[in-house]
Amino acid sequence: MRIRFAIVCLAAIAGAAGCCASPGRQPATVSPVQHVVIFWLKNPGDQAARRQIVETSKTFTEIPGVLEVRAGTVVPSERPIVDSSFDVAILMTFKDAASMTAYLDDPIHQKAMKDVLTPHVKKILVYDFAQ
Repeated sequence: MRIRFAIVCLAAIAGAAGCCASPGRQPATVSPVQHVVIFWLKNPGDQAARRQIVETSKTFTEIPGVLEVRAGTVVPSERPIVDSSFDVAILMTFKDAASMTAYLDDPIHQKAMKDVLTPHVKKILVYDFAQ
């Protein structure tokens, strides 16, 4: 009886701690993940390469777990807090962190890396965050 009571108490405490430890946040495994990818080209300003990266990124919507893909080119700015030194940016929304991890090895992504990104891109910077 005491063991059963102790287990019930521990389960209640663990459940309460789990739901109250981080108010307003879901576990990372079920939260949508935003994946921001910033590209600097080997030939800065190359319009054809910019277009090719933007167009290729649209194929990522065919990858399971990818909810949305947006891509575009830099908007030049003179504001000191804006970094407009890059050429192309992609914003992707994944169903969850596991979907983002799976996308990295997906054949569509691997083909884009080999055929488009590696030949044109000098530097890539990535920011990932959960909603």
